[in-house]
Amino acid sequence: MEVLSSINRIKHLNTGNFFLLAGPCVVENEAITREIAERIKIITDKLKIPFIFKASYRKANRSRSDSFQGIGDEKALIILGRIKEDFELPIVTDIHSVEEAKNAAQFVDILQIPAFLCRQTELLHAAAETGRVVNIKKGQFLSPEAMKHAANKIVETGNRNVMLTERGTTFGYQDLIVDFRGIPVMKSFGFPVVVDITHSLQQPNQTSGVTGGKPELIELMAKTSIAAGADGLFIETHPEPIKALSDGANMLPLHDLEKLLTKLVKIRKVINEL
Repeated sequence: MEVLSSINRIKHLNTGNFFLLAGPCVVENEAITREIAERIKIITDKLKIPFIFKASYRKANRSRSDSFQGIGDEKALIILGRIKEDFELPIVTDIHSVEEAKNAAQFVDILQIPAFLCRQTELLHAAAETGRVVNIKKGQFLSPEAMKHAANKIVETGNRNVMLTERGTTFGYQDLIVDFRGIPVMKSFGFPVVVDITHSLQQPNQTSGVTGGKPELIELMAKTSIAAGADGLFIETHPEPIKALSDGANMLPLHDLEKLLTKLVKIRKVINEL
């Protein structure tokens, strides 16, 4: 696909299928992180879905300061580096500051800019200057059209390796909604567009300080995203979401992933034939 030309350097990404960014919200420990990566790789190899493993090495944007934020930056990044080497997988992780960009780039292939930080010029420039692919999540407060300016901040450094991710727009105080018209708008900028399925189903700003979610709508959201022309999907998954240390309320149980992806591959095949 022409729209994927900016990230063809990531192994096997340009197959005509949608690609998948998936994994746990955060590196909890090495054993569970490796287990998730291995199981997703087996599924995506079987279905011929290009797979990028996702896990944050640190969560810097939790609602409450006593929420789990990580096992330590260096320790988590080393784990991601081992998974990259052992399973031959590209890795995506979030960064939150200029200082983090260069450090994380030593271990991963894609630097992800959290939605709340998508307008931070210095952060975008720092990520771009590493030469890594930069995945910018659309702020819940921005229109799809506004993401052109965020992408241009990457391009003006000479780095055209950009992806844009839809993750819902604020709808009232405690809900999000996805306007699927934004997919063709952002694709018109010439970069791959991803839909973050699980974060789009969050229910933020709960009085408890713990984000809620609507995981029962994951399949509907994923099917609609593929039908609307998304190039990639972002799905957080865990063997036992109820035990996940972050964002468990909107995660897909890992045992449900293969069934979902099988359906989505069929939808994508029909879309490609239209």
